[in-house]
Amino acid sequence: MEEQENPQGESLKKVSGLYRDWFLDYASYVILDRAIPSIYDGFKPVQRRIMHSMRELEDGRYNKVANIVGNTMKYHPHGDASITDAMVQIGQKELLIDTQGNWGNIYTGDSAAAARYIEARLTPFAMEVVFNPKTTAWVKSYDGRNNEPIDLPVKFPLLLAQGVEGIGVGLSTKIMPHNFIELVNASILYLKGKKFELFPDFQTGGMLDVSNYNDGERGGKIRARARIIQKDKHTLCINELPFGKNTGDLIDSIIKANEKGKIKIKKIEDNTSDQVEINILLNNDVSPDKTIDALYAFTDCEIPISPNACVIVGDKPEFLSVSEILRRNTDHTVSLLKKELEIELHELQENWHFSSLERIFIENRIYHDIEEVKSWEEVIKTIDNGLKPHTKHLLRAVTEEDITRLTEIRIKRISRFDLDKFKENILALEGKIEQVKHHLANLIAYAIDYYTNILKKYGKGKERKTELRIFDTIDATKVAVANEKFYVNREEGFIGTSLKKDEYLFDCSDIDDIITFQKDGTMKVVKVEAKTFIGKNIEHVAVWKKNDKRTVYNMIYREGRDGPYYMKRFSVTGVTRNTDYKLASDKKGSEMLYFSANPNGEAELVTVLLKPNARIRKNKIDIDFSELAIKGRDSKGNLVTKYAVKKVDLKEEGLSTLAPRKIWFDDTVRRLNADSRGTLLGTFKGDDKILTINSQGEAKLVTFDLSNRFDDEYLILEKWNPEQPITCIYFDGEKGIYFIKRFLLENNTNVQNFMPSEHPKSFIENVIVANNSTAEIIFAKDKGKEKEPEIINIDEFIGVKGIKAIGNQFVKEKVKAINISIPEPEEEINPGYDEAESTEGSISSIDSGEKDEDFPEEGTIGSLFDEE
Repeated sequence: MEEQENPQGESLKKVSGLYRDWFLDYASYVILDRAIPSIYDGFKPVQRRIMHSMRELEDGRYNKVANIVGNTMKYHPHGDASITDAMVQIGQKELLIDTQGNWGNIYTGDSAAAARYIEARLTPFAMEVVFNPKTTAWVKSYDGRNNEPIDLPVKFPLLLAQGVEGIGVGLSTKIMPHNFIELVNASILYLKGKKFELFPDFQTGGMLDVSNYNDGERGGKIRARARIIQKDKHTLCINELPFGKNTGDLIDSIIKANEKGKIKIKKIEDNTSDQVEINILLNNDVSPDKTIDALYAFTDCEIPISPNACVIVGDKPEFLSVSEILRRNTDHTVSLLKKELEIELHELQENWHFSSLERIFIENRIYHDIEEVKSWEEVIKTIDNGLKPHTKHLLRAVTEEDITRLTEIRIKRISRFDLDKFKENILALEGKIEQVKHHLANLIAYAIDYYTNILKKYGKGKERKTELRIFDTIDATKVAVANEKFYVNREEGFIGTSLKKDEYLFDCSDIDDIITFQKDGTMKVVKVEAKTFIGKNIEHVAVWKKNDKRTVYNMIYREGRDGPYYMKRFSVTGVTRNTDYKLASDKKGSEMLYFSANPNGEAELVTVLLKPNARIRKNKIDIDFSELAIKGRDSKGNLVTKYAVKKVDLKEEGLSTLAPRKIWFDDTVRRLNADSRGTLLGTFKGDDKILTINSQGEAKLVTFDLSNRFDDEYLILEKWNPEQPITCIYFDGEKGIYFIKRFLLENNTNVQNFMPSEHPKSFIENVIVANNSTAEIIFAKDKGKEKEPEIINIDEFIGVKGIKAIGNQFVKEKVKAINISIPEPEEEINPGYDEAESTEGSISSIDSGEKDEDFPEEGTIGSLFDEE
């Protein structure tokens, strides 16, 4: 602090110095005494004081929360409201406080009842793990009237189990809650010198992507999702919430997204009570799969969380990893267990010492020696002299305090002295002493047993609730609802959503990109806006998707005012927005004579009509675009003619020149893709479908749209062959025998149930989608006899019947196992080239800017014309 003296000799202090010191004091107070938890017990000061106060009031019965809060105010110098809120938060975590009454709802966000109406007491877990006055360090409370713990002797990684969030001055903390069972197992693994991994687990369930968790350190990020299931074609249900969100928050975000047009829903219903149930009703024309993706993209159904593990170690904050916190907690637990054992050993030894003295005092009738002694000093001396011949085997010297305790023994106890019982007591104490010494000598094994016992006593019902899964990255532009109408004014060169008096083109999303082509061959991609100037003579406007290789543009253009005519085919997969690309030629006067955009790579047949010319024998040229390779957008293309063209007419619509799409299934994110990730399902075209079969006997055919979701577990997920029979071997619980059936599916997208038996003990043993399969039946022992295994050719055993058929009895005897052998599948013949290929060649580098320099001469596409 800066100090100066004025002429009168008075000391002056600058405000800047005062501010710096006071601010540091304030910051230190907020960080240490308010916002950041201690690494050792995992509590903030208010939480620690609540727990200490509850232990102080603990008598096995419930106490009114208002009474607990009032008692806590002896230690916490703040209002009752903050103490009540902190206590409710602890109680809602269902670990330390046994609650009674309305403590609020973590699902709906409803607050707890007033403190005078609700009650609480400590859980058995808290009583065993959190408290031990003998190992607690104490400090005076703020008013000096009471003692409070510096840290509670918590023998468990409580900080990681409960999680914590707090904002201090200049720093904050956000530690995720973790699973009880996994924390105990991790501590055991650490004590055994083995590696462990920890990931968050939330009471509200949901799903979690921890691929960037970074062990809970600063800089990491996780993504939490609600669990959304599809009840039927028109209903979605949210039954688990992302961390930190309640049903009210979630519904508000869904309504806002719907109002902004990001998603399209019909109605939303909240049926949440003790379980989450938010029903989202959809219109008939809305895809449930795309709506689920849109909910994750535009609402709080998916939220990013940035962990930041800041804790108080000693008297200062430190940024640690979750693993380091667990290691330090476990080491602290071991030290507390050691301290408890040392205290117990000392108490046992003291008990043994005094019991031995008592035996000597009574057995040798030393109490008779003091009958005639008159002063207290002589009493002490007499007893001391009487004990000396018998105390050589004791653990320590006899003190005056020991002798004083001997004089306090009642006559009744002396008269009823039983030597045998004393010996038994001494032996029992010696046994306990040896046991404690053994535990101290094998402290790590003792700590492992302690954790194992904690898990056994309190681990039931604390299994993981949040599913760990790697999420797919959702492209918002692909799932956004078309909430805007788009218009064009071709003559003036404007496009946008506000040109309602001009030509209507299509509906689009406000986050889409728009691609435009002009008659001079200029291409530009822009964002959706109210009004955008493109340039006069707009030829084509459409929604553009990045990396779209299937949309192919066919084009015939003239180079310059009087130059030759060229044709080309190209895709546009990547561009810079608001940039003019000259696709025809940058020569002045270039013009596009023919243009078509083909969403599936279609190649049409056109007729080029030439202007009359004495040198030309034929004035018509037929051009089949399927004979032209798909190349880069900057390629010059192939020469059509150097003579003047009158016009170009469409002669015949074309078919797609792209090969069927190769589709893969990525089991990690449980989604389809065309990027070679996961298992190849096959090549798909047109109406091809994917077959899914689950363990409940439900078969479903779905399209190969990449937006489809496959979150459930399936016995079968593969490309559907309409002619391939499906075999099902199932156990009929009512009849107690196995059946087999073969059937074909109908070509529709409805769920088709093929399980005939609804008995609760019925189950599907196997589903086979292949010909020439065999089943090896391994029989169970019957009355000590073993039957040789039987091999059955399934195709010969039963014919193809209807999907509702019960099937044939497969085996009467008790079965130990049924082993299925399926022949190696034949490789699928690819009817064409890869998706990125055309019938003539491959797509060149889209953004390379390279141009084709070596073009064929005129007449290379058949005999187009003859010169005189």
